[in-house]
Amino acid sequence: MSKWLDNIELESATVSLTPLTKEHRDALVAAAADGNLWELWFTGVPSAETIDKYIDTALKEKQLGTSLPLVVVENSSGDILGCTRYCHAEPNNRRVEIGYTWYAKRCQRSSVNTECKLLMLRHAFETLDAIAVEFRTHWHNHASRNAIARLGAKQDGVLRNHSIEADGSLRDTVMFSILNSEWPSVRKSLIHKLERGGK
Repeated sequence: MSKWLDNIELESATVSLTPLTKEHRDALVAAAADGNLWELWFTGVPSAETIDKYIDTALKEKQLGTSLPLVVVENSSGDILGCTRYCHAEPNNRRVEIGYTWYAKRCQRSSVNTECKLLMLRHAFETLDAIAVEFRTHWHNHASRNAIARLGAKQDGVLRNHSIEADGSLRDTVMFSILNSEWPSVRKSLIHKLERGGK
């Protein structure tokens, strides 16, 4: 299973994606501090107190072959802007999710997310030969839901009471996907957005 999600380096005009390591710890905390992103109750962005568990969990999933966590690096400065991940990989079914994505506040509503998703979707469909790429987000994370829809993903449905949060509350998860047959059109749309300086 691990061979399907092998280490990769992906690069676009302004950002690069590189495999997460423990050495990225402090830079990720600094990125998350831009906007105190861990205070968002409907998403799981690490803080200084939770970063070690966050990285350990991500690397354990990577070792199991179900995940490939990546850090987002700004090409011009070398600064880490955030994190993203291939996850819930099903090599036998050639399906994978893109998730656990967050960015420092300064680059939200910029081209960064579009560039990262174009890189990851291209790799998933054109290298991994995926038949579908999934996206999942919290029902209450409207910004994330809108961003996923802007990519060209279609909403598959809502998994109600999908999981139990750390505080015992129940999470409804909104499911989206892009199919391999849709990828050429989605790719054209994302490239068009970036050429026009869009997000």
